[in-house]
Order: sequence, then C-alpha cells, then structure tokens
Amino acid sequence: MSAKETIQNTVDTNDVVLFMKGTKSAPQCGFSSKVAGILNFMGLEYTDVNVLADDEIRQGIKEFSDWPTIPQLYIKGEFVGGCDIVIEMTLSGELDQAFVDKGVAFDAEKAEQIRAANG
Repeated sequence: MSAKETIQNTVDTNDVVLFMKGTKSAPQCGFSSKVAGILNFMGLEYTDVNVLADDEIRQGIKEFSDWPTIPQLYIKGEFVGGCDIVIEMTLSGELDQAFVDKGVAFDAEKAEQIRAANG
C-alpha cells in the first residue's frame, strides 16, 4: 500500500485523526503537543499517527492535504487544519460546532473551560 493509500484509509476509517510528531501521550513537538492537548482535554477519542515513525507518511500527508506543516487534524475525512487553525477554531467555538455537525462526541464543558481560560 502506498503512503497516499495508507493516509486515505486512515482518514476514511477513523472519525478523528491527528497526524502529528510523536503520539497523543508523548508529543514530540510543541505544535503537536498543543493540538493533542486540546483534543485530550476535550475528551475526544481520536487516532494519532506519528509521522516521525515513517518518512513516506511524513511527506505524503503534506501532499495529501496540500498543507505544508504538521500537525494536521481530520474530522470524518475532512481536513480541518494545523495548530493555529485548531487553536483559533477552539477559541471561537467553531471546533465544537464541527464535532457536533459530524456527530463526534466531546466534552463541551471542557471546551468552555479552554475558552474561559484563554478569553
């Protein structure tokens, strides 16, 4: 299976996927840590893909999304964005709405706590 096929399969078969440096329990860069921290705090069930473990996936995800940086968040097959976009969407409530629209369970109270702490 090519890197593109592997990425497509991962995105298609998981509700929420974070392509990141490291893992959700041990991020290996600040940007990946911020996004994983948001998702973890909001109680999301998501699949983490450590791009540092596979150079083909690391390069392939950039081509797949036409987005140059990692981390990259996908919800129900749709590319959401990287660190800055996820933070912005969390603070505006747009990320909550995306989860609601796509039928993905999360802790809305925790999302409010993030906004309250950063408001």
